[in-house]
Amino acid sequence: MRTVDFSPLYRSVVGFDRLAGLLETAAADAATGYPPYNIERTGDHDYRIEIAVAGFRADELNIEVKENLLTVQGRKTANDEARRFLHRGLAERDFERRFQLADYVVVTDAKLADGLLSISLRRELPESLKPRRIEIATQAGPLIEGEKAA
Repeated sequence: MRTVDFSPLYRSVVGFDRLAGLLETAAADAATGYPPYNIERTGDHDYRIEIAVAGFRADELNIEVKENLLTVQGRKTANDEARRFLHRGLAERDFERRFQLADYVVVTDAKLADGLLSISLRRELPESLKPRRIEIATQAGPLIEGEKAA
């Protein structure tokens, strides 16, 4: 397993501590590969995260968003007392997968089908950040009704 030391970054930059924290989190999350997932761009402002959660029921999964951090947890209930496995190849272990969301990205939907948990996301910019057209006033001013343009 590789680890990356970001401490030199802290010595030479000011105000980028959030970015360094994101890099540390990404490096730590890369070490665990369970459960596998896809991140797909489905439109200009739309995304989808698909997580392979074979063997989990909807009531064993939890999705939470807090301060731009999407957390998906799977907690498997123990029901192996009556079952005797000759081979156990399905990894039905607990997991926690985290995704750092950009500003103004919100979760719009979550569906569980065929062993895939699909989480739909959308970037929703507030009106104050959207581009707007500014009218340009002229020296002549607007025409008064009934006047002719020269």
